Amino acid sequence: MDPTLRAAYNRVYSDELFARYHRYLESWCGPFPFRLTETPLFISPELRAQVGAAAEEIVTQLAQPAVMKELTKAIPPSYDVPRMDALPHCVQVDFALVRSAAGAIEGRLIELQAFPSLYALESVMADAWSGVLSPHPGLEGPWTCFFEGSRERNLDLVRKIILDGNDPEEVAMVDFEPERQKTYPDFAATKRLFGVNAVCVTRLIREGQKLYRDSGGRKIPVKRIYNRMVFDELEVKGVKPPFAWNDDLDVTWCSHPNWYWVWSKYSIPFLNHPAVPRTRYVSQLEAIPEDLDRYVLKPLFSFAGAGVVVDVTREIIDAIPATDRDRWILQEKVEYASAITMPTGEGVKAEVRVMVMRASLDGPRPLVPYLCLVRTSRGKMLGVDFNKGHTWVGGTVGLWRGV
Repeated sequence: MDPTLRAAYNRVYSDELFARYHRYLESWCGPFPFRLTETPLFISPELRAQVGAAAEEIVTQLAQPAVMKELTKAIPPSYDVPRMDALPHCVQVDFALVRSAAGAIEGRLIELQAFPSLYALESVMADAWSGVLSPHPGLEGPWTCFFEGSRERNLDLVRKIILDGNDPEEVAMVDFEPERQKTYPDFAATKRLFGVNAVCVTRLIREGQKLYRDSGGRKIPVKRIYNRMVFDELEVKGVKPPFAWNDDLDVTWCSHPNWYWVWSKYSIPFLNHPAVPRTRYVSQLEAIPEDLDRYVLKPLFSFAGAGVVVDVTREIIDAIPATDRDRWILQEKVEYASAITMPTGEGVKAEVRVMVMRASLDGPRPLVPYLCLVRTSRGKMLGVDFNKGHTWVGGTVGLWRGV
């Protein structure tokens, strides 16, 4: 982390400073159903270079034709959506911040998913922090959350990827009951920045191969879906879309639903990279390791950390039915560092999500790092359920000085 900026921030921190940041966000996005962290993560140039390069190298490995041939086997036949594109539009590469043997803070992969994330909200968070920080000595701007280029250039890139040349009115940000989702502030920010409306999947109207949405009695064509539907949630809640996933609809996707399966925890055992901990399918274990305290057990397809087992035992692995063992991975644990120091001197752990976007299909860098979402924790795991009663935990953004 950047120790100079951390010290400058801790000197001026107050509850009122955080309240000003919170009020700015709520003026843009409405009430927040999840906890906001009391600080941004000030990312040093060295860490930014390491996680950015690792994310780009990881997705490059996954895009190799031989690897892709194997990874597409993860798509369940009933969810195989026609016209899958050559690369996803959005990829999330999650790194735990750890301390290297040399003592530096660096990122170690814990998860990845080719699925949209909070691109709009993180951009608004950066704007909010910039306004709060800049009046204070040692924290003057300009501030940015973008790996490359200006705020305007990056927002234009996101707009182009989401819309793909369509009228914003004919693009729908689709989820199940979006107004009830914890990520709803991002839906509100997406509407304000890019003009795209959030629509519940059950409210889409199908006529033949075309989809529509209702807007005050007007039937509006949906030509593109900014896809935020999580299959796990739809299955658990018994949600039935007005179409079958195999249907060849007259609609384009961002990102195409097949990528949810293809680039996911399923793909981690295929990776060979210094930032990737050893990961194996449970079905491929020749023997259960004796040192299970060094591993974490994860279901391949779940959301919000559901089903993750931190304290793994032989009995837990033995209880997994043989038919389900290819749906679980055993991954080396990573030891989180205290990446953030609170004004009290206490340490806070952090994960950095490098949010990647598709720049092109045929350029030298088809997928590029865009910005960093950050989650902080003082509990055993990341996530609200493991951090109840703590401050300086929740969601925030990675910041550094811009140009």
